[in-house]
Amino acid sequence: MKVYKSRNDVPEAEKWNLNDIYSSVEDWEKDYGKIEELTTELHTFDGNITDGKTLFTYLDKEEQVTALFKNVYVFAKLMGDIDTRETLAQSLLEKASQLGVKLSSATSFFTPFLLSMEKSRLESFIKEDSRLDYFKDDLYDAYRYKAHVLSKENEELLSQLGESLSSPSKTFGMINNADIKFGDVTDENGMKVELTRGMYSKLMEDEDRDKREEAYKAYYVPYVQLKNSIASTLSSAIKNNVTLSKLRHYPSALEKSLFGKKVPKEVYENLIQTTKDNLQSMYRYTELRKQSLGVDELRQFDLAVPLVNGVKEDISYEDAYETMLKALAPLGSDYIDVLQEMKNARYIDVRETPGKSSGAYNLGLYGTHPFILLNHQDDLNSLFTLTHEMGHAMHSHYSNTHQPQITAGYTIFVAEVASTVNEVLLINYLLKNAKNEEYRKYLLNHFMDQFKGTFFTQVMFAEFEKKTHEKAENGEPLNAESFSELYEKLFQEYNGDAFVLEEETKYGWARIPHFYRPFYVFQYATGFAAAIDIANKILNGDEETLANYLAFLKSGSSDYPIELLKKTGVDLTSPEPIENALNLFAELVDEYSKL
Repeated sequence: MKVYKSRNDVPEAEKWNLNDIYSSVEDWEKDYGKIEELTTELHTFDGNITDGKTLFTYLDKEEQVTALFKNVYVFAKLMGDIDTRETLAQSLLEKASQLGVKLSSATSFFTPFLLSMEKSRLESFIKEDSRLDYFKDDLYDAYRYKAHVLSKENEELLSQLGESLSSPSKTFGMINNADIKFGDVTDENGMKVELTRGMYSKLMEDEDRDKREEAYKAYYVPYVQLKNSIASTLSSAIKNNVTLSKLRHYPSALEKSLFGKKVPKEVYENLIQTTKDNLQSMYRYTELRKQSLGVDELRQFDLAVPLVNGVKEDISYEDAYETMLKALAPLGSDYIDVLQEMKNARYIDVRETPGKSSGAYNLGLYGTHPFILLNHQDDLNSLFTLTHEMGHAMHSHYSNTHQPQITAGYTIFVAEVASTVNEVLLINYLLKNAKNEEYRKYLLNHFMDQFKGTFFTQVMFAEFEKKTHEKAENGEPLNAESFSELYEKLFQEYNGDAFVLEEETKYGWARIPHFYRPFYVFQYATGFAAAIDIANKILNGDEETLANYLAFLKSGSSDYPIELLKKTGVDLTSPEPIENALNLFAELVDEYSKL
């Protein structure tokens, strides 16, 4: 694997092309100025929407401004994520964030105005101007929020506080991406070098246990050192969320987060409870891992190393892409053709470079195309990450292509379905084409580890979020000590007694960016369960499920997420999809044990 010391060393074909949004910062500045002008115009509608025509004019202008703002914000974010240390990008993102606050303030009057109106008056407006049919569903849906919308003055005040309320997330992002310095590890020449995230993922799979332990300890050095600072940012984020929930008269922060998607809280609670009722297969797997590694005590730095030695191989980015295309062939030729075009047209930023934002994501931009960030490491994990993110990208592409702007964006609740269907198709393809029994064992081991990370770990995170928010709601302290105590307890509960916990284990909460997006992570697990159902039917040749799934990818937010999934045959209000996923994991453990 080549290590890139500078972004300039990365081939152009492996860097995304931001010219597709703006060809220069000057063009960005022009749109920034347009948004400022249009934002001022939006202010003038306050108190002056008196008929169907003015209502349409306001909504149409607001949609135009929002689309333009997304271009401005996304360009700044993508530019910043290329190198989080770069001051120009930070400046643009800061300006975009401030502009977003102004835009939010300019439109904050509308929801209180709408909800002060009788439905009969809104109906008369819609009859006056047929162009309002485009906005009709959203207008009527807004009435669901009536009990949770404040006065016009208070809504404007909250909108002005938007930047301050988001500061804990921004602060953690800067700590985690720009400022953190990991400890040192020993390279292949016996020299001490500073650990990077890319090196960490590779070293945690190293067969040398001493190297794994050294990397694990080095990785946690900054998180332990900064535990109190990070605890302060996380505590503030949780308390902000709880305060907003109370201000808006929701029974809890959890129910506030689920309200917009119309997801019953029982779905969240059922996920946690059903998983905790079925942890025996997880415990069997940790015991199996302990036995396979031949260790007296299973440690956290033993979790990622393959259980099968000598079969691990490098997978170049080019080979990974070709393998993904073959694996996803059951989704049809159009799906594959679009994926190939995404690579050729440079929608993807591939390589890890100094200062680049960690992890991977897809960001779909209506009217342009998806942008995919990777930190590709030429290994099996990176193949799965690529396949995962391209599932998101295809969801964005299909929804943006087949839906009008108002319903093109899909909700977070269904976001992980497309990515995980891709992963399930990939593992099935790899298992089917495994060259020998040892490689099949290696793949089964990988799939079990993926299952653990995407399902069990995310459910554990979901319970951590639920309990920390409940602590805040009950006025209990949130600090490094309370976070660590809870995290350590949950880690032991979900992973079983085969583990001997490291001192660093309890600080796992300090490194999770998703905790700054309240009640997000549970959707990895629900999406995973739904995807297993869908993918297995597609692999069994179920043409109806395939057609329904592709229709789902094209549906954006044209219906509530639970209802969209029901159309694919998956009902997450029932424990059945969760139980099916857990049964599959038990079968994987059984098969590996027999092999």
